[in-house]
Amino acid sequence: MNKTTIELKDLEFFARHGALAEEAKLGQRFKLDVTLRLVDGLDFEEDSTDCTVNYAEVYEAVKEVFTGFRFNLIERAGELICSEILERFERVVEVTVKVKKPAVPVDCICDYFAVEVTRCR
Repeated sequence: MNKTTIELKDLEFFARHGALAEEAKLGQRFKLDVTLRLVDGLDFEEDSTDCTVNYAEVYEAVKEVFTGFRFNLIERAGELICSEILERFERVVEVTVKVKKPAVPVDCICDYFAVEVTRCR
């Protein structure tokens, strides 16, 4: 059995997501990790993007969803990205999206708060 995983790490976007009015007004930087598990048994002998999932197209789908809408919850952003990827890319059987929010409105010292959403067919 051939198992294939594709990862897109630390994709960075500026957006106005968050439940607070200040987050919507000012916006902030977010980082996303996207992991795709592809259908078993793919053969890459052709050495062509036609044999797999084009990760440049996945990036465009992520960007389109994350920057094209405003979300109160980063959970919803992750969920919608997962749904879009599963809808567009039939070779993806499972997708995990981790949305990292470095500038949290909490009185703490931290790298980020994050939400991880996994969806599968």
